[in-house]
Amino acid sequence: MSPQDRSTRSFSEFIEKEDFSHYKIENRLFHDISIRVAKLVNIIMMTIPFAVAWYAAYADKTWVHFYMRGHWLVIGLFVLLYFSIGKVYDAFKMSYSGIGEMVYSQMLSLFEVDVIMYIVAFLLIRKAPAILPMLLVYVAQGGMSFVWSFVSKTWYFKAFPAQKTIIIWDMRETDGQLFSKYNLRKKFKVVDAVHVEDCIDNLSMLDGMDAVFLSGIRSHDRNIIAKYCLMHGITAHVIPRIGDLIITGSKREHMFHLLMLKVERFNPSLEYIVGKRMMDIVLSLIAIVLFSPFMLITAIAIKVEDHGPVFYKQTRLTKDGKRFEIYKFRSMRTDAEKDGIARLSTGDNDDRITKVGRFIRKVRIDEMPQLFNIIKGELSIVGPRAERPELAAEYEAELPEFALRLQAKAGLTGYAQVHGKYNTTPYDKLLMDLMYIANASVFEDIRIIFATVKILFMPESTEGIEEGQTTAMKSMDAGDR
Repeated sequence: MSPQDRSTRSFSEFIEKEDFSHYKIENRLFHDISIRVAKLVNIIMMTIPFAVAWYAAYADKTWVHFYMRGHWLVIGLFVLLYFSIGKVYDAFKMSYSGIGEMVYSQMLSLFEVDVIMYIVAFLLIRKAPAILPMLLVYVAQGGMSFVWSFVSKTWYFKAFPAQKTIIIWDMRETDGQLFSKYNLRKKFKVVDAVHVEDCIDNLSMLDGMDAVFLSGIRSHDRNIIAKYCLMHGITAHVIPRIGDLIITGSKREHMFHLLMLKVERFNPSLEYIVGKRMMDIVLSLIAIVLFSPFMLITAIAIKVEDHGPVFYKQTRLTKDGKRFEIYKFRSMRTDAEKDGIARLSTGDNDDRITKVGRFIRKVRIDEMPQLFNIIKGELSIVGPRAERPELAAEYEAELPEFALRLQAKAGLTGYAQVHGKYNTTPYDKLLMDLMYIANASVFEDIRIIFATVKILFMPESTEGIEEGQTTAMKSMDAGDR
C-alpha cells in the first residue's frame, strides 16, 4: 500500500470513529476574553497620565473653548494611536515576548504617541505648550508599563499553563531546543518530535495535544494532519513551504461554475505603484533633511579614523535582476575583500569592521546614503533585501526559487529585514519576501516602516553569520521546498 493510500485510510478510519462535536471553544473563548481585558487595562493605565496632564496643563489654554466632548476626542485620539502603534510593535503580546521586550515595545509606542499628542497640543494652544507635563507623563507611563508587563505575564502563565505540544517534521527537522532558544517553554510544553510518516501511521498520537507544529511537511501529509487537528480542536502551527506562499498571492476567480485561484507573477495595480513611489520620494526627502546632521558627523568620523573614502558603493540586484550601485557609509577597512570573495559579516567579532563602523552598523546609520538610491528610483523604502549578484548566484545554485524575490523592487527595509536577522537563511528570507509580495499594499509598507523603528536598537537583528561561512546559506534538500 502506498504512503498516500495509507495516510488517506488512516484519516478515514478516524473520521468514522470520532465524534467531532467538541472543539474546546469555551476554553479558547475564556482565553481570548481574558487577553482583551488585560490589553484594555494596559490602555487605560497608559491613558490616565495623559488625561490628567491634558486637563491640568493644556485643556484651558486651547484657542477655542472645548466642550467636554472636545476633550474626550483628544483623549480618544491618544487611545486610538496607542492601540494602533502598539499593535505594530507587538506591545501587548504577553505570551510570546519577555518583560523587557514588552516594556521596550510599549515605551517606543508611547514615545511616538506622546510626541504626536504634544504636536496636537501645540496646534491647539496659543503659546508653545509646556513640555514638562508630557515628560512627566512619559515617566509615569514607564513605571506603569513595567508593572503591567510583570503582573500580566505572571498572571498569564498561571491562568494558562504551557500548551502540550508535539512537533511533526519531514525534510526540515525541528526539535524542542528551538523553543528554549526563543524562550517559549512557558507557552509550549514540547512532549515529542516525530517524523511525519510515524504520525500518519498513527494519528492518535495527536490526541490530547493542545498544539502541533508542522515543519517542512509535503502538502498531502500536511493536509491530512491539519484536517485532523481542526476536527479535534488542536491548534496547528505550520512552517510554510515556497509553494504555499505562491498560492497565498493568488487571486480568486470563478470560471465554469468553479472556484479557481489565479497564480501569476507579481502585478500590482497602478494605484499601488504610484502611491508607493510618491511615499518613497516624500519620506526620503524628509529623512534626508532630518538626518543630514548625523550623516555629516558620520562622514567626518569615518574620514578622521583612517583617512579612507567616506562612502562605499556596491553592486546589488533589484526588480527583474536589474543591477545598480548602492550607496552606504563605509563601515569596514578599505581592503575588507582584497581576496575578491564576497562574504557577509560575522558580526561583532569581524576584524574587518572599523571602530566607527561598529557603531554606525548598530544604529543603522551606515544605511542612510541609500535614501539617495530611493530618490533615484533604484530602491524603494520597503521591499526585499537588495542582494549582491555574487551571493545571489550562490544561493540560486542551491535554491533556484531565490530569484522569485526579484518580482518586486528591492527595499531599504522589508518584511524579511524586520522579522528576520542578518544571518537568517536565504530560504527563510525567501519565505518572508514571498509573504510580503503576496500581501503587498501601501498600508503594509507603512506597517513595516513603523516596525523597522523597533529593531533599530535590538542587537540580535544584526547577528552575524558563523565563523568560517561566507554566506548565510545552509545545506538544504530540494524536498524542503
